[in-house]
Amino acid sequence: MADLLLTHGYFLYEDPKEMQIMKPYAPLGILYLCSHLRQNGFDVDVFDTTFSSRTALFHHLQTEAPGVLGIYANLMTRANAVEIMGVARQAGWRVIVGGPEPGAYAREYLEAGAEFVVFGEGEATIEELLTALRENPDPLAWRSKIAGVAYLDGCGHFHQNPPRVQIADLDAQPWPARHAIDLHRYVDTWREHHGQGSVNFITARGCPYKCRWCSHQVYGQTHRRRNPIKVVDELEWLLTEYSPDIAWVSDDVFTINHQWIRQYAAEMRQRGLHIPFECISRADRLNEEMLDLLAELGCFRIWIGSESGSQRLLDSMDRGVKVEQVQHVVSMTRARNIQSGMFLMWGYEGEEMQDIEATIDHVRKAQPDIFFTTVSYPIKGTPYYTEIQNKLVQLKPWGQSSDREIRIRGRHSRDYYAHADKLLRAEVQLARFNQGASGNPSEVHRLETEVAIARRNLVATAYEVEA
Repeated sequence: MADLLLTHGYFLYEDPKEMQIMKPYAPLGILYLCSHLRQNGFDVDVFDTTFSSRTALFHHLQTEAPGVLGIYANLMTRANAVEIMGVARQAGWRVIVGGPEPGAYAREYLEAGAEFVVFGEGEATIEELLTALRENPDPLAWRSKIAGVAYLDGCGHFHQNPPRVQIADLDAQPWPARHAIDLHRYVDTWREHHGQGSVNFITARGCPYKCRWCSHQVYGQTHRRRNPIKVVDELEWLLTEYSPDIAWVSDDVFTINHQWIRQYAAEMRQRGLHIPFECISRADRLNEEMLDLLAELGCFRIWIGSESGSQRLLDSMDRGVKVEQVQHVVSMTRARNIQSGMFLMWGYEGEEMQDIEATIDHVRKAQPDIFFTTVSYPIKGTPYYTEIQNKLVQLKPWGQSSDREIRIRGRHSRDYYAHADKLLRAEVQLARFNQGASGNPSEVHRLETEVAIARRNLVATAYEVEA
């Protein structure tokens, strides 16, 4: 029996949206845990649920000799994690849960069946937990001494120990245990559906910025960077081992440290390595030099967290960027044949009709290649959540929902934001058509009609609010 079984509870074939997109990536979080623990002498298995099913996982838990189960949980997998905990506990497993969400909902996860919640960075904490369990299965003797965990005592009282110091030297950590899962299937799935196989990797942990809606549960507001030479070592191995066509750099903000990018590019150049990739950045961390280096490295798309075209809202979010910076960066990427992707958010606290109009005008001017919108949702543990928590209405039991499904009293209706979305897309499409100067009057008329209808519907639903 292994010392630990790791799983994550994301089932691709139960996700209708992902079934359309089919761009899965390996769960690096639990693979980093796996490699760290294996390096320190523990026998660790991974049950990767991405291409599996809950039936198969439950059968495994119910038929294998029970041991310690570690579950990674995030915003979208809460309900699955809770169900997995219940099945595991009934089958005799001891359950540890960690990831981006459990630290904010430690009591709820414990009451749902976890024996321990790990908050913050997990490697050293789980190593100490497993060592203690191996030496003494009774946690009463040691559970109060392990930093970075929360638990319930025998009377059901909640305890959260002090946080653990974060890993200072990321270069001392082993690469993710990709051989513990069928990574070739991820690459092949990409290639089957998109003609190009893709892999993911990280070069850093954490984000130092203070956007009020963004969660920092795992890494805090830190930024720790790996040695660029060691990152290139890993990438070179990935290219040899899995032959991907493209890559995804999974950092929160890839271009924070400009000197690091220079060193990384120099090392890639020296080894003659090149792979097309996409990444996330911020408008204030991109300039002519950085974009030239990204283009040289093979960056084909940069995702930029624009969020809004209203400077008033951006300032209230503590974004630290200017609308004009975003527009300028999109223009600079276009000049280098790098696609731009833009993330946008409706419904942030204090948003008015003029802010929506400003966002539409912003996207129409910037003309990013791709943009995605979402209606803002408060994540527990963030300043945004704290600011509006008195307005929150839980629609379903906690264990069957997520922070995305919380209603905010007094906010505009979902229909309102749906019409805002339609207006945005119609306006941008019309602007692109006009810029193309194709001279098709009937198409112009159709798009102008769509714009008028969407605007009329937006105004008509402006007084509909959530109760």
